Amino acid sequence: MILITGGAGYIGSHANKVLNKRGYETVVYDNLSLGHREFVKWGHFVMGDLADKDRLRFCFQTYPIEAVMHYCAFCYVGESVDHPSEYYRNNVANTLNLLDVMVEYGVKYFIFSSTCSTYGNPLQIPLTEDHPQQPINPYGKSKLMVEQILKDYDKAYSIRHVCLRYFNAAGADPEGEIGEWHEPEPHLIPLVLKVAAGQSEHIQIYGTDYETPDGTCVRDYIHINDLAAGHLLALEYLQGGASSDAFNLGNGNGFSVREVIHAAGRVTGKSIKVMEMERRHGDPPILVGSSDKARQILNWQPEYPDIDEIIKTAWLWHLSRNSG
Repeated sequence: MILITGGAGYIGSHANKVLNKRGYETVVYDNLSLGHREFVKWGHFVMGDLADKDRLRFCFQTYPIEAVMHYCAFCYVGESVDHPSEYYRNNVANTLNLLDVMVEYGVKYFIFSSTCSTYGNPLQIPLTEDHPQQPINPYGKSKLMVEQILKDYDKAYSIRHVCLRYFNAAGADPEGEIGEWHEPEPHLIPLVLKVAAGQSEHIQIYGTDYETPDGTCVRDYIHINDLAAGHLLALEYLQGGASSDAFNLGNGNGFSVREVIHAAGRVTGKSIKVMEMERRHGDPPILVGSSDKARQILNWQPEYPDIDEIIKTAWLWHLSRNSG
């Protein structure tokens, strides 16, 4: 059985579906502070917080857990700058609780939801796994701390792990059962779709004078199902006896803010009004990752490399969620 911490959230819920379709039994552990109970459509559910080690022990006592996929982090850069205490407590201290209970119960496989934010400002594009890790905000620092902790737990307690450093998760379950649902919503694609649906007047573009082809920031968008598939392959890689490792998960293609907005217009057939704003502090012009290592070692292959296809799944989810 696979324990999915944060399995009621965006990425965890999609991983839960992929695992169940593959035949795995799962148990979701979530405090529902950011997740949604209705997203736990597969497997078992335990309401709990990672700060509560006794509740964690109850989960490990009740279910025959063989591996853990961990999605419980806070993940907003600006918020981490304003509230670093919350980020270090949740992302680092609570992960230590989880790892310590894994040690108690002899669970040896850990799939960690890491981030390209551990790299900091890119020295070259595309980013590869051997790029220096020099995070520039508490969010990225908290994720790098856990990566370093995992190396020590591997040596001391034989917990083998895969750290998946991913780029901009996007899209939704193509079957429409789950999707992206944040309150408030910080991400570009769902915000653009709100404009297309007439729920917002315009989309703001922060910075139009970057050294990019159209002056707007370029990012690497990866479909949520491709991310989930990467976690499944990482688990089976460890189950096959492989050593701990880290992999980027991204499309390897960058799309600018304007390209995303234009794609949303094509997919929805709607006119999308834009408001141009000043740059935001700390936004690199281009963030694109190389996933060659994951392709070669995990045999991972994105099924949704096209931005229109990614947005189409997000639009179907948006329409289904807002119908009636």
